[in-house]
Amino acid sequence: MLCAALLGFGGYRLAAADEPTAVDLASRDASAQQYSRDFERTATPTPSASPTPTATPSPRTLQSTPSAAQTVKPKLTPTVRRTTPKPTARPASPKPTSATPSSCKAYTGNQLTACKLLPSFGFGYSQMSPLVKLWNHESGWNARAENKGSGAYGIPQALPGSKMAKFGDDWKTNPATQIKWGLDYIKNRYSTPAGAWNHFQDNNWY
Repeated sequence: MLCAALLGFGGYRLAAADEPTAVDLASRDASAQQYSRDFERTATPTPSASPTPTATPSPRTLQSTPSAAQTVKPKLTPTVRRTTPKPTARPASPKPTSATPSSCKAYTGNQLTACKLLPSFGFGYSQMSPLVKLWNHESGWNARAENKGSGAYGIPQALPGSKMAKFGDDWKTNPATQIKWGLDYIKNRYSTPAGAWNHFQDNNWY
């Protein structure tokens, strides 16, 4: 029994020796607190990485600068008009005056037309008398008179008759066209109707 009691007391002492005392616990708490404060002072917090802000382009930078092709105005090409050459005009046909001159009142029909046309070719009314005689012998003042042998045609007996187309395409039927051609022919060849009549009397043709 005594051994057991000794063993029990020795075990209690060993157990008691292993358990920390209140002083030891207080010392441990103080050491732990001091270590915690030292760690907080020495530890440097690492700042969190924040994304670098991206510059937002202003509305002005988004507008594109106009290129040279946009600023240069296109040159206008002038429109070239094509002109069609006008056909060669026929010589202006002299027209008889509307009013009947007093010197022509003695004539009618084709002779009246001829009398009114005399001034247009530079002739005086005095040339009407030899002209009447000349064309009385040639055609009788008939606009459709035709010489079957020679082919001469019309009041002045143009040879060929197509020559009178110089004063109009209606030379076959229009007395005025025939008279104009006849007066122009006399002026260029004999100067006056009187000169043409004199030649006719000598040669029976003019």
